[in-house]
Amino acid sequence: MWDLAKTGKQKWSLFGTSSEGQNHSRIVFNMSSVQLQDGREILISTSMDREIKCWDMDSLSCCWTLPTLGGHVYTLSFSPVGVGCLALGVGDNLIRVWNTLSTQNQYDVRSFWQGIKSKVTALAWHPKKEGSLAFGTDDGKVGIYDVFSNKPPQISSSYHRKTVYTLAWGPPVPPLSFGAEGKQSYSLYSCAGEGIILQHEPARLNGEASDIDELIRDTNNIQHKLSPHTDLSWKPDGKVVAIGNEDGSIDVYQAPSLLLLCSIQQHHKIINTLRWHHDHGAAPELHCLLASGSSNAIVYIHDLRSVIENPPESPAVLTEPYRRLCGHTAKITSVAWSPHHSGRLVTASYDGTAQVWDVLEEAAVSNYRGHTGYLLCVDWSPADPDVIWTGGKDFTVQEWKVSQQEFTKPPKGKKMVMMQEKKQKKKNKMASGSVGPAEPKINGEPATEGKQAEQALSEEDEEEEVRSTNSLESPAVIEVPRKSTPAAKLKDKPDLMKKKKPRSMLPLSTSMDHRPKEELLQDCLTLASVKHSSAPPAGCVPGQGDYIHLGLFHDREALHRMFQAEEESHVEAGHYDSVVYLRLWSGDLQGALQLATERGELSDHLLSIAPMAGFEVWSRTVEAFVKQLCLQEQFLKAASHLLSINKLYEAVDLLRSNKLYREAIALVKARLPADQPLLKDLYTCWAAVLEKDGHLSAAAKCYLGAGCSFDAAKVIARKNDAPSLRTAADLARISGEEVLGQTLALRCAKDLAAAQDWVGAQEVLSSQSPLLAHRLHLCVAELLAAALEDSGVLAPASCVSTHLWANLNGYTTFQDRARDIWEEEFNVCLNSAGDRSISALLEELKSVETPARSASIPLRQVLLYSSVHLTRSLLSWLLSDDGRLLTELWQAAAWIGDSGHFEVSATFCRLLFPEGDVRIFSRKHSTTLHLSEAEAEAEAGSLQAVVCYHRLYECWWRDSVVQNGPSFCINDEPNDQAGAAELKERCSQGLDFEPSALLSEPHAACQATQRSVRETQERLSTMVLQHSRVQDGRTDSGNQQEGSQSQTATSDVEQGSEEEETFLSLSSKMSKLQQTLENIPNTIKMFPRPDVVECCLVLLHLDKSSSVSDVLRQQAKDLLQKYGTSLPVLKASRGFLT
Repeated sequence: MWDLAKTGKQKWSLFGTSSEGQNHSRIVFNMSSVQLQDGREILISTSMDREIKCWDMDSLSCCWTLPTLGGHVYTLSFSPVGVGCLALGVGDNLIRVWNTLSTQNQYDVRSFWQGIKSKVTALAWHPKKEGSLAFGTDDGKVGIYDVFSNKPPQISSSYHRKTVYTLAWGPPVPPLSFGAEGKQSYSLYSCAGEGIILQHEPARLNGEASDIDELIRDTNNIQHKLSPHTDLSWKPDGKVVAIGNEDGSIDVYQAPSLLLLCSIQQHHKIINTLRWHHDHGAAPELHCLLASGSSNAIVYIHDLRSVIENPPESPAVLTEPYRRLCGHTAKITSVAWSPHHSGRLVTASYDGTAQVWDVLEEAAVSNYRGHTGYLLCVDWSPADPDVIWTGGKDFTVQEWKVSQQEFTKPPKGKKMVMMQEKKQKKKNKMASGSVGPAEPKINGEPATEGKQAEQALSEEDEEEEVRSTNSLESPAVIEVPRKSTPAAKLKDKPDLMKKKKPRSMLPLSTSMDHRPKEELLQDCLTLASVKHSSAPPAGCVPGQGDYIHLGLFHDREALHRMFQAEEESHVEAGHYDSVVYLRLWSGDLQGALQLATERGELSDHLLSIAPMAGFEVWSRTVEAFVKQLCLQEQFLKAASHLLSINKLYEAVDLLRSNKLYREAIALVKARLPADQPLLKDLYTCWAAVLEKDGHLSAAAKCYLGAGCSFDAAKVIARKNDAPSLRTAADLARISGEEVLGQTLALRCAKDLAAAQDWVGAQEVLSSQSPLLAHRLHLCVAELLAAALEDSGVLAPASCVSTHLWANLNGYTTFQDRARDIWEEEFNVCLNSAGDRSISALLEELKSVETPARSASIPLRQVLLYSSVHLTRSLLSWLLSDDGRLLTELWQAAAWIGDSGHFEVSATFCRLLFPEGDVRIFSRKHSTTLHLSEAEAEAEAGSLQAVVCYHRLYECWWRDSVVQNGPSFCINDEPNDQAGAAELKERCSQGLDFEPSALLSEPHAACQATQRSVRETQERLSTMVLQHSRVQDGRTDSGNQQEGSQSQTATSDVEQGSEEEETFLSLSSKMSKLQQTLENIPNTIKMFPRPDVVECCLVLLHLDKSSSVSDVLRQQAKDLLQKYGTSLPVLKASRGFLT
């Protein structure tokens, strides 16, 4: 600052000298002084470092600093070593490192800009080395910053062609891992928009990075094309890496050889984010959980523990997730596991919200809606379990608490609003483009190639398409003036119709003929003297100077002198075409071609006479003409001229570099052998372009032309609709890719079955003979759905396509009908052999995986999962394997029972066990189950209890109808006196089952212990919550008077001691209950029965006419008195126990 009031020479005063780090770090843009009300004067300054600073004009010190963001927040990450050190990657070409735990300055932020020329899109802290921060940018650069030094970053010499989306530190893999034991513990991996993953050596970033796809191909012997990669995540222990792909698949590889362990085929859109669960402070079974998010708005959780701990001999294919997290309405951009909890996840989405999930319960915990645009990144605070940080489109980073959010789930409907806005923008763009100017013309032809290139670009990826021409020069746009001379105008000006006189090739000599008559006569005398006299006139040199025109009438030397003068005149006038013709006439063909080449004015005529100068000259001229044609974007003509000098491969490269794949392929097939590797390369490149533009069918034909049937089937299947999947499956089967064909056919059949198109599903599987077991599964599923719909407990589905045999047709049991259908329709019976044998079918069906049972799964999907186990039980029945049969029956019943659909479960049991005895499996085939093992007996007891449970309720409802009159009936029973009499007669017959299975005292004791555990857990949670509220209240009351503070502190101490006693007693009680649970036999816990206390109450409510023996009633009362300790149960049993 200068003080202009002083006189004489003086020195300025510098701001911010009182302490270090007060000044701006980059160019200052603007300053403005403000006079405050108290008379003080302050100065506000802004800078290229995007910080706003306030200065005190008296002390020249900085009062405060406010950092700002000038772009989208693409990524944020907390340092694993420096707690609270948050790095931000922003679209204003800056990296910011924020000390969020600073107590002196709330915005303790440092900016890093050196070496960064575009948006910062990816960040990754080194897991061990403090202050080492890797970054990736929009222009494909990868570098490493040391945030504790002022040195510029190290930039990798290996660039990506497109935006870097993900960076990750992990153990080195070959070739960096060879001989690197003890030298290098971590490598840096980068994944970018072109779909490749590079491995960088941090100590030698100037060296060449390695593409891990080569190692993946060599290790796993992969011949087909790998899907482009979009994300990667190393497991914290460094043993496994998960790689997400553009087709929605996730591949899990074992380090360091990158052996493929499994492929997760659950997403059907591009994978945006992957994250492994942390391995500190969590149960071991959670260490192998992998969260994945894609563009289909659903977050999947995968449990890979079995695959990682027991690697399969061949890569496994996983089609069912461990958990589904549904709620977002737009694509998922980022996920983060809580480092403080087990199984707690936060997700960020394009719907503008961040969602916290309880993964194990599949429950939404909290939803944050503070941003005004879509979210791009999220991370959990390493210091506070209740704090999460998010960044997004609105140029902000926000910190928020999970417990203080108003909403639990994301809002609905935002995705539809975004789609409508997108369609409206597209419509407006088309409308504005339709009324624009006419298409420009290049060399007389419509310039449509540029428009086609613009249409090929994705609407979301705002990237420029760069045209490559290999060794040729870059094409330039040649502007040609329009020729518009309408006939009407020519009629008004008839002088324009006159033929224009051509320009003379010899203008200087021609001009000499227009001199005065005397001079022309003197020329004749001079020429005669030169030709016939031995002493020509002094200074007369024909073809030069004033006698230039005489060169035409003298010897050849004189003519050449005249041509030289004429050339110089044409050059001065800019008439280079005339110079070319003069050289051509004089015999200097090579000079004429060289001049035309330099001027870019070669023509077909000059090229046609170029062979006269020799082969080398002609060849160079053709190459120059090709470059000239490329500048004019006449690529087909240029390629044809290359063929004239036998440069076939160069012609193909020219066509390919300019996206003329169809013409290039036609040329190669016409001129080269069929086994030429170039042909396959062309097909593959064209397929990649077509696939990116969404022309999947055309891309598949290209892959077929290249002999890549596997890739062709994969491309067609990307649409993920039933016709595409069916076509892809048939294509794979015809091409010999049997495994892929079976996988795709099974996916298609599952989709059709979910839509209740049973006929279509069976037709798809019928073409794949190895999938007979899955056809039997769909047969059972269809028969089960039809039986439930006929019973009225399942609502009929719309657009149903069913078979004629899909009904019980008078059969007593479901299993007898299914067995007869198998024999009649599928030729599967006890005598089947080979691949159709019962044992082979059962082994095939054992490979079908079903997810964990949950009440959130739709009923139709539950029936499909249940029918898998039901089909296995029927096959076990044919093999006379009673143990296996009973196990699968129990699983099928458990699926429906756990889904919460009581009437469906009751009808299911009635269909399978019409007599109420699970040991009597079939009267028609005289099948009675014989069990010898304790576990099988426990399963039978559990299943029998479920059957009796439903029959108990049926009896109670009939009893209630009789007692309350016909008006009480709700299940379409008759409302007349005859119907009531019939019901009364049915009830008088007593119970049609043995209820003793419901009154198991061991199960009652187990259930009572489990209830006590839940109640104790709830009380402990309530106590912890109350204690935290007391602590918050104590903090808020810190500004009160000293006397009230001492009183509050005294009361808090007393209350704290009382709570401590209660907490200790409850913790001790919890330990005892857990010990009791551990002592209960596993068969009781694994195979539960209906609530014994509930069954006791229902039995006691039955009328005397229901034939419930006094012994059973007394047993129910004893169990109720012993285990019915909750308040609702005591109230309900008051009339029976008094």
